[in-house]
Amino acid sequence: MDLLKQLADAIVILIRVGAAFRLVYCLVRMGMNEEESAMYKRRAKNSVVFYIIAESIWQLKEIILSYYQ
Repeated sequence: MDLLKQLADAIVILIRVGAAFRLVYCLVRMGMNEEESAMYKRRAKNSVVFYIIAESIWQLKEIILSYYQ
């Protein structure tokens, strides 16, 4: 059971770091190229939405598990 919890924690950290790097990448590319700025702005917004949904799902899982334990 500990291995499964460690794996889940690693996935959560990977999601957080990946979303942060994706946001920073999009912001840097947005500043470098004015022509494609709208595309990278949309991609940055989608990265933030993905992060919010992923964290919400994770917290909902934790609430459900704590309720039934």
